[in-house]
Parts: sequence; structure tokens; C-alpha cells
Amino acid sequence: MILVADSGSSNSDWMLNLPDSKPLSFRTKGLNPFFVNEKEIAKVMKDVPEILPYANEIHEVYFFGAGCITPDRREIVSNALTEIFPTAFISVESDLLGCAYATCGNREGYVSTIGTGSDIGFYDGEELHSGIHGMGYVLGDEGSGAWFGKNLITSYLYGTMPKDLSRQFGEKYRLNKDIVIKNVYQKDRPNAYLASFAEFMSENLLHPYIDRLLRNGFDEFVRTNIMTYPDYWDYKVHFVGRIAYYFDLQLREVCEVLGVKVGTILKNPIEHLFHYIVDREQKLMQIK
Repeated sequence: MILVADSGSSNSDWMLNLPDSKPLSFRTKGLNPFFVNEKEIAKVMKDVPEILPYANEIHEVYFFGAGCITPDRREIVSNALTEIFPTAFISVESDLLGCAYATCGNREGYVSTIGTGSDIGFYDGEELHSGIHGMGYVLGDEGSGAWFGKNLITSYLYGTMPKDLSRQFGEKYRLNKDIVIKNVYQKDRPNAYLASFAEFMSENLLHPYIDRLLRNGFDEFVRTNIMTYPDYWDYKVHFVGRIAYYFDLQLREVCEVLGVKVGTILKNPIEHLFHYIVDREQKLMQIK
């Protein structure tokens, strides 16, 4: 059995291939090793009743996750998964590589994640070449859920949000400075907290302020991330993530203005990624 995971900072999607049955799918909270440790990851997995009956039958686990960009961070996830799946081969890679597999397959192209955070890399059909981006919610994440959430919160607290929107925002979230500071600076997963406010944009999508905010955020993402590559116009740019998916109109229009060729836009990559991995491994088995 092969278990495949796509993990962001907010949620993790999992799929397991079952003999003579449709794949088993389930979701856990995000398992970004910058925000959760080895014990916490293992605890999350132990609380998933769907997977435990198959733990000793799973022989391969492919985990693609946000924050899995250095060997020490990948080791945190790998050690935790080994505790749950002791007989399995464990592979831990970045979520960006998983998105490249899901959107590009074996073709060349740029792949961008725009969800809770944001990042970009070039995929040559075999390997992912990540660049200087992906700086996280404090220094980067332009155009992401965390970026938009931060802008919404600050405009509300500073009193610069339009009054009609400010009234709705206040009624929905009941925020003040102390609450925000506590959640951003003292609690776990502050980036997911910030990104949770993106829902407000969906509810007020037709408001000129929200439309302008979205376009400004995507413009900053494109200029800061995509346009730093000298050959960006030669390839399609694929996007993965809830922010890119739900606000695709503004994203597409910003890209068109700036000369970016948009490829696939996926809300989440798990199904495409799962089938890519399973098909690849089955072909390798046939060769052997």
C-alpha cells in the first residue's frame, strides 16, 4: 500500500491506495515542522482512526509538506511517520515539489503555491529548482492567505478599512489589539490564524476594497516572485492553493496584464499528486 500526503500549514490531505477498492481519503491539521514537533505529528496521526488498521500494511509513505525544505525539518516529519508506519519506506519532500508533480507531471514549467503561504519554483520535468523565495509569513508570503489576513487585520485596527466593511468585520470576528497580538505572537501556527481571515474576502468579493486588495496582493506576488525569473514568459505558471483557486479571476487578470501565462489552477493537489505517485511507483515495479 502507498500513502501520499500533501500538507500545508492549515490542513493536510492524505490518500491511501487500497487493493480492489477506491482510495481512502482523510484530512488532518497542517503538519508544518516549523510549527509542530515530532511528538505532535505522531499524536495527530495516532488520532486518525481511518489509517491505524493499515499501519503495518503500508510499505511506502510519500509526504509533501510546507516547511519541509531542509534536512533537519524533513527529519522531524520522517521520524514521526516512522513511529506510526514502522515497516514503511518514508519519503519527505517540500509541498512545492508535490505541486509540481500534480500540475506539471513530466513537463517543464513554473509552479506556485498560494494558500496559507506562498512560494515558487521551476520544475524541469524531473527536478524542482527552488529559488530565493518562500521566506515565510513574516518576511514574504506575498499574495497568500496570511498576507491578506495581515492586511485585513491591520486596516481594521488602524481604522483605514471602509466603514461598511469595518462594521461587518468587527461583528464577525470581535477583534481587538490584545486578541490579535496574543494569537500572532503567543499562540501556535500564527500564519494559519492570519490566513483564516481570507474567508471574509470571499463573503465580500464584490466590494471595491476587497477587489483592490486582491489585485494588489497578486500583483506583489507576481512582481516579487514570478518576474524575478528572466525567462518567466517562456513557460506556463501553474498555481496551487485555496487563495489562488477561489480568487482566480483577479489572479488571472493580474497575470495577463503582467505577461504571465497561467496554466493549471488547483485548489489542492492531493488527487493529481496521488495518481502521479502511484502510477510512477507501479511503473518502476514493472521495470524491476
